[in-house]
Amino acid sequence: MYLRKIRVSFAGSYSDGYLWMTCYIFWINSIFTIIQEKACFSSSVSIEAGKGKSKFSKHITHGFYLEKGKSNHAMEDCLVSEFKKLDDNELGLFAIFDGHMGHDVAKYLQGHLFDNIMKQHDFWTDTEKALRRAYKTTDNEILEQSFHLGKGGSTAVTAILMDGHKLLVANVGDSRAVICRKGVPKQISVDHEPSKEKSMIEKKGGFVSNIPGDVPRVDGQLAVARAFGDKSLKRHLSSEPDVAVEIVDEDVEFVILASDGLWKVMSNQEAVESIRNIKSAQSAAKHLVEEAVSRKSKDDISCIVVRFQ
Repeated sequence: MYLRKIRVSFAGSYSDGYLWMTCYIFWINSIFTIIQEKACFSSSVSIEAGKGKSKFSKHITHGFYLEKGKSNHAMEDCLVSEFKKLDDNELGLFAIFDGHMGHDVAKYLQGHLFDNIMKQHDFWTDTEKALRRAYKTTDNEILEQSFHLGKGGSTAVTAILMDGHKLLVANVGDSRAVICRKGVPKQISVDHEPSKEKSMIEKKGGFVSNIPGDVPRVDGQLAVARAFGDKSLKRHLSSEPDVAVEIVDEDVEFVILASDGLWKVMSNQEAVESIRNIKSAQSAAKHLVEEAVSRKSKDDISCIVVRFQ
């Protein structure tokens, strides 16, 4: 999204100038309303937040919070956090996309991944297969458009809540999803670390560096073993997601989705305990991000909390 400057002229009457200013303010407010649904910042904006609730169940709410890290580059995290009605069903669509070497791939995922998932012919009958196919299709689209999207890439963790009771989580990379049942955390995504997938990377002709003082990296460059994009490394990388299904029963309190800027400094247990008594989903997401910053996380941080109680 590009913001264009609008020249407000007061050369005419006072009422003409007032009308122009009113239209300008309305336009700006409209822009930020849209941003609150799908957030991804490439400007000087460093913090943004938003919230919403299900129409299927008044008890289900969601909130998000993002904060730019200490690096000099623009914000590279993008997210989706919204409820959408599809036919007679309600879908909660939640995702974190943590870009690297730019935000373009993360932004593309924000605008296209869920659409690609939902238009699969077997989305309702075999959702897991549909998720895997859509991830592959979307990655192929990104690679085909690498001239425009650049040489970077992105992690992804997506969660689809179907009619308030079935949660499907898929991910590539190290953005993470954690569900809380009666105060007990359960990680429902997989951290795709190069050290854990070394044999697969080597079979594809790549290598995993292990330099003292640094994390393991694919071909000495990328700190995740699976990602969207990264055309120059794609022969040695996978975009195949891990997929998990959780039934949302009366024991489920909330789900956290966050980029690794949070998880580098906070365990699953610490995250769950720190927000269990915060009833506002948006306040909970904000608390987690601010706690990560207080623990000296320097990365971009994005967080979504979906509360079921």
